[in-house]
Amino acid sequence: MLKSLHMEWARFRGATGVVLTMTASVLVTVALGLLIAGGARSTCVTGEGEGPCPAPLLGPEGTAVNDKYYFVHQPLTGNGGITARVSDMTGQIRLPDAVPGVRNVTNGVLPWGKAGLLVRQSLTQGTPYAAVMITGGHGVRMQHNYIHDVPGGPVRGPKWLRLTRAGDTITGYESPDGKKWAEVGTVRLAGLPETVEIGLFATSPGNVQGMASRFAQATAAFDQIGLQGASGSWRRDDVGVSLEEDGRTPHHPGGAVESGGRLLVTGGGDIGPATLDGGLRADFTLIGGAVGLLLVLVAAAVFGGAGHRQDPGPGPVARAVVVGTAAFAAGLATAGLAVPLGLALLRANQNPIQPITLATELRVIVGYAALTAATAVLTLALAALVRRAVVAIVLAAAVIVVPYALATAGLAPWLLAITPAAGFAITQSVPTFAHVDTDPSPLMGYYPLPPWAGLAVTCAYAALALTAALSAHRRRTGLRGRPGDRRPDLQGRFTWTEERGSHPHLFAGAARRWARIRRCP
Repeated sequence: MLKSLHMEWARFRGATGVVLTMTASVLVTVALGLLIAGGARSTCVTGEGEGPCPAPLLGPEGTAVNDKYYFVHQPLTGNGGITARVSDMTGQIRLPDAVPGVRNVTNGVLPWGKAGLLVRQSLTQGTPYAAVMITGGHGVRMQHNYIHDVPGGPVRGPKWLRLTRAGDTITGYESPDGKKWAEVGTVRLAGLPETVEIGLFATSPGNVQGMASRFAQATAAFDQIGLQGASGSWRRDDVGVSLEEDGRTPHHPGGAVESGGRLLVTGGGDIGPATLDGGLRADFTLIGGAVGLLLVLVAAAVFGGAGHRQDPGPGPVARAVVVGTAAFAAGLATAGLAVPLGLALLRANQNPIQPITLATELRVIVGYAALTAATAVLTLALAALVRRAVVAIVLAAAVIVVPYALATAGLAPWLLAITPAAGFAITQSVPTFAHVDTDPSPLMGYYPLPPWAGLAVTCAYAALALTAALSAHRRRTGLRGRPGDRRPDLQGRFTWTEERGSHPHLFAGAARRWARIRRCP
């Protein structure tokens, strides 16, 4: 095997076109990534006018979060809780303008519009919290610290909710009638102070259309409100509300109105992960990866397609090890340059960046290298099977690049779960959260599979294709034999077998010896 690897490695180094194509894949991907990063400019309108966007708000676990809602609350010292019935939830949603310049607002509640009971450390944005709530389309939920979500039961008509505190432990309950209670979830908020804020809230994320998020609000009607451990007056805060350019007027303010024994709470924003407006992602720097992989596919197919014309002894495995190693090195160089340099350019241009840990950055870099190697091995195996480099390139592009392009355009994102293109998930630098609405596109950071699961799908396809190529190789060499083999025919006489690509002088010498034997008396 070592001899075979040495031979194949020497042949790879001697294939100038293959080496240059692999090198070009690095240059193209890095150039595209840096070009996009260098041209990115994020601006925001604040009370001080238009300018660079502020750094993303970080939650307790270091992720970028949204923390904007209307809160009717009281301080709670020690243990206690709150119970209330949410009798109704309505809202407003802004849709794309049918007439330019004319706002198109309709009544309705987005699926992740939410209202319910909330307890949190303080009103400071980004601090720990826990909440039990009803939603516009996902039933009852128990959420805490922005990124954690537990489903409850469905919402059919009015719903009773209860939230209790016992030390650091917060428990949420639901009930259809206020008598029979079911636990939704229990969480522990480490370091919760003696006095916390507890009360009623309402909020709604924006209506996501591509990379834009338009205004939406939710209004919830609360009644039969009961407090345990708190008996002060209600306080009202529009937490996280933004201001118009004058610096004084609230932009889409919330509010609370008491009417007929009910408390109507209206809010806009979200309490959850900031996947869309939390800053630019690190994987933007690898946005040219599909183009670079096309060149890798070409190099692998040409190298693998040429292999069947050589001595079949080493077989596709040795060639796969060589091309996979070379592709891994190319992918490592690509991501190792594009990601850190691209992030540096984004920061230099004062763009907000989604927080990324060192472990995640390393996973993106090494994972992209592994994806490059897996796609190269898959393409080489296809070339060994079909024995035509051009056909192998078309097949590989059809199952790797095309599904990724379709998913990026928002078409058939499910292809990233069942095709070799699933491996692109390894470049995801911000997780996909189920309780956040986003367009199902890699451009928005969406992948149907977790990073390592997606890469495992690509590797599985590569392994199956290589196994099939090895089986086909053994059948071909078993039928035709190896160069110089002598095999008896049906009459027991020995004949020489010939393999295309073997040395013709061996057979010429055999022919001359046979001619001399026939001339002997």
